[in-house]
Amino acid sequence: MIKVKVPGTSANIGPGFDALGLALNIYNSFIFEEIDKGLEISGCNKAFANKNNLVYKSMLRTFDKIGYSPKGIRIDMSTDIPISRGLGSSASCILGGVIGANHLAGEPLSKDEVLELATEIEGHPDNIAPALFGGFVVSVMENKRVIYNNIHIPKGIKFIALIPDFTLSTKEARAVLPSTVSYKDAIYNVGRVSLLLSALSNGRFDLLKYAVNDTLHEQYRGKLIPNYFNIVNKCREAGCLGVFLSGAGSTIMTIIDNNDNEFKDKINEFIDDIWDIREFELDLGGVSIQRMY
Repeated sequence: MIKVKVPGTSANIGPGFDALGLALNIYNSFIFEEIDKGLEISGCNKAFANKNNLVYKSMLRTFDKIGYSPKGIRIDMSTDIPISRGLGSSASCILGGVIGANHLAGEPLSKDEVLELATEIEGHPDNIAPALFGGFVVSVMENKRVIYNNIHIPKGIKFIALIPDFTLSTKEARAVLPSTVSYKDAIYNVGRVSLLLSALSNGRFDLLKYAVNDTLHEQYRGKLIPNYFNIVNKCREAGCLGVFLSGAGSTIMTIIDNNDNEFKDKINEFIDDIWDIREFELDLGGVSIQRMY
């Protein structure tokens, strides 16, 4: 048996559309075991305890790639990452399945090969890379290869997530995006991404209020989230360092100073009961693997 623990993630960080992501200290855990026959899945909704389970489907893709045929599979899931909220739930399931299958088969795939395969299944690496490596990661696709770099962020900030009780699928969130963007908007985002990377890497957190601004996706996706723009403005008024849509949404993510003990109370007075306020820190370790006997 093997236990795989995968952190949740927040992608885009405003202007870094499909390229930036960070790992958070919220986790999905999976215990994998090869059994004599069949498929057994526990710890999840019965609707997902079958061959259509994303973890299992990712395992099958991995077994097919490496040429391994297990007799049977048992998966026990323990999930804390909310589904379809822009916190990397699907990426954690894909990565968990790929890594679990790889270890049951004797670890023929390297870490970079795991990254490549998981990204192929997911479609883009912005959640996969930080979940695998931890921390803040820049990742892009180049000739079907994932090129990535981990950037150190100095201590001094934490993340407050506003997680609603409704979901927003990535497919729906992508459907509202325009097929082309203006030259002006493209230049705007290039500048903000550059400022964001420099601000985070050298601790200029005072610049984040400018650096996380976006023109490529948030203005369109925000319309799918009730009261989104009012909440974003209220977060700024409450003193956050930066606020952005986490991944495709529906979670709104804020960055605050480590010593700010008032923000949560201020924003809690404004939002209604559909929003759950959770505090996170960066997960710097990424995926952890534990052999169980």
